[in-house]
Amino acid sequence: MQVATMTSRVGPRAAGTDGSDFKHREKVAPQYQMSAKLKSNIRKLNLVHLLLWVLVLAQVTVNKLNLLPSEAVAEPYRWEYPYLISVFPLVAGSMSLPKNNISYLVISMISSGLFSIAPLFYGVMEMLGEGQQLYRLGKAYRFVFGWAAVTIMYLVIVVAAQVHAWQIYYSKKLLDAWFNSTQEKKKK
Repeated sequence: MQVATMTSRVGPRAAGTDGSDFKHREKVAPQYQMSAKLKSNIRKLNLVHLLLWVLVLAQVTVNKLNLLPSEAVAEPYRWEYPYLISVFPLVAGSMSLPKNNISYLVISMISSGLFSIAPLFYGVMEMLGEGQQLYRLGKAYRFVFGWAAVTIMYLVIVVAAQVHAWQIYYSKKLLDAWFNSTQEKKKK
């Protein structure tokens, strides 16, 4: 029996192997691959959510502190104030990702519905009359840097609704991946 030496270490190689049996050890379990991809997607959505939140906060702040004339930045709609609370699901979701904290992820999902999506629905209903007036008569009374505020805010609502819906969807998928991983560990 011949003993072969490895180039990286001094000593014998296990009998019966030529060193090519490592492929199975380099694979990452599918739930971990999915978890990493979902976390990446959620982080990107969190970044867009933060950007939208900062834009709404900026409009409210600029108007309330009278930093610009009211002709430049319109008075905020009522739905924008409760939407500012949507930073809490964002923080909870961000805190859940580094250590796979299921509790924070669930809190983020539930509070996203309450503090993110519900104000958006309220905003659609609140601005409906003004949107119809702009569409039918071509008249707007609120402006943001020369643009009809209702148009800009409907655009914000459409983007935000998609971002929050995808956040909840990816969070649910991530929760399933984490839960399945936890169940597999308990079975062993």
